[in-house]
Order: sequence, then structure tokens, then C-alpha cells
Amino acid sequence: MLSKRAISIHQLYRTNIRSLDFAGEWLDAIGCPEPTGSWLIWGNPGNGKTRFALQLAKYLTTFGRKVAYDSLEEGVSLSLRNAIEDSNMQEVSRRFILLDKEPVAELIDRLTKKKSPDVIIIDSIQYTGMTYADYKSLKDRFRTKLFILISHAEGSQPSGRVARSIRFDASVKIWVEGFQAFPASRYGGGEPYMIWEEGAFKLTHPKTEE
Repeated sequence: MLSKRAISIHQLYRTNIRSLDFAGEWLDAIGCPEPTGSWLIWGNPGNGKTRFALQLAKYLTTFGRKVAYDSLEEGVSLSLRNAIEDSNMQEVSRRFILLDKEPVAELIDRLTKKKSPDVIIIDSIQYTGMTYADYKSLKDRFRTKLFILISHAEGSQPSGRVARSIRFDASVKIWVEGFQAFPASRYGGGEPYMIWEEGAFKLTHPKTEE
């Protein structure tokens, strides 16, 4: 007996696979992605990972997505509040929630509830305590959700075995450096995304003492 998972080419072509109609600089960077699965963002401190993740969260809300940002690393902090204010997240406050160091077990419980978030941003993977098997289980259990994981970096690579394994599995991989995001996406795109022009300029044009 053939596995129920086996489908014909004809069935595949008839399958309605949803995508988000990204436009402008987001289309150039990422293409038109599926609204589910996993993405990985990584970079060194002070290069714009949080600011980029918030800009992405804000854009995803325009597609009717409810986004949760689980700040496992910082929690409710002054720097995070400033980043949220700079990103004008109050404009999408009905579709954006901030979680203050919510452990993964509690996050899973939240996701089992009705009207739970569609997109979950976890900052950072190093603070979850998850193994790669835990990550796969989370992703498989909630197949209608999009998980966006933020990682520390070692040089230009994600930090640690788990984050590096997630990089290979993720549909969108985004390296952040100098307030620019450099994406590699299975959905097209590939153009760099400017996170903060003033910040990028300051990094490339440091002031010199007279």
C-alpha cells in the first residue's frame, strides 16, 4: 500500500500553496514567502538585529498576521523599548504583542489557544535551551505558524550547533551586519535591505578625533 503522503505531479500542481505578496524592498530582499515555516536572523551585537526584526514584524502585520515577539534575552528593557519606539510599533499595537522572557513551555501553551499569534519571533535561540530536535518538534507541531528565530553569531556564522542546524533548515536566512540585512531566500529576492541608513553611515564613517 502506498503511503498517504505520496502525491502525484498532477495533485501537486492543483495544490493551493499560499504566499504573502511582498512588495518593494521586502520583495527585493525576500521574494513572496509562505506564511509558515521558519526563518533565521543572525548577527553580532550592535548591528541592527532587533531593529530589523521589529521592522519585519511590523510589515508582516499588514498581511493580517498577529505577531508575538518573545524577548527571552533582554526582556522588557530600555534598549528594547527604544527600538520599539523607533520602529513606531504603536501603529500596529493591535496585532503585535511583546512577551517578557516567556519560556518555551509557556509559549507552546500560548500557541495551543484560539486566536494565538501567527508569527513568533524568538530572541534569541541561545536563550531557549532548545535542542535541534526540540526546534523540529515545535515547527512540526505548529505547521500553520511562522517561527522567526534570532541568533548570536560567531564571526559571520550563527553561534552554536543548534543555530547552525536551523540555518540549513530555515526557508529564509538573514545575516545582519552594519545595519544592513543580507538575505538568502528560497522564495527569490536576495537584495540587501537597509535597516537604518544613519546607523550604517556612522559605522562606515566613524568620527576621527582632531
